[in-house]
Amino acid sequence: MERSYYIPSNKLKGENRILYIFTGKSLIYTLIGATIGILFYFLLSLLGSKVAGIVILIILSLIGYGIGTIKMPTSGNTKLVKNVGGDSIDEIIFHYIMFKKNKKVYSYAVPRKEPDYTQSSVSADLIDRLNNKMSSSSNNNGTKEENK
Repeated sequence: MERSYYIPSNKLKGENRILYIFTGKSLIYTLIGATIGILFYFLLSLLGSKVAGIVILIILSLIGYGIGTIKMPTSGNTKLVKNVGGDSIDEIIFHYIMFKKNKKVYSYAVPRKEPDYTQSSVSADLIDRLNNKMSSSSNNNGTKEENK
């Protein structure tokens, strides 16, 4: 018994190739960048510089595409690579914005007893005895054997 299989024709080969480089996320970021670029294009066209507006539009579209597509490399020994390696740029930007938005400050209070300088823990008798020894040793100008 013979089986037949559908063999696709290659008449339209390569027509939809442009869609392979765009994921849904990168296409959205490219359109956002192009929208901002169009605003600059209109502003610069009012000033009479359409070529500069087109260049800025293309640059902002490429930046949008890069934000949606490029991922941080995982190779390297720096602290930055260890923390964000493998994440895409838009995730890093999103986490940075959320971190800056959260203004909570955490502090750990360790209870400690502050010293009380008004009360002297050394008795006055001990201070008098130390002062007497210091004054007697400074009055004698002889050697140690003579002072004994």
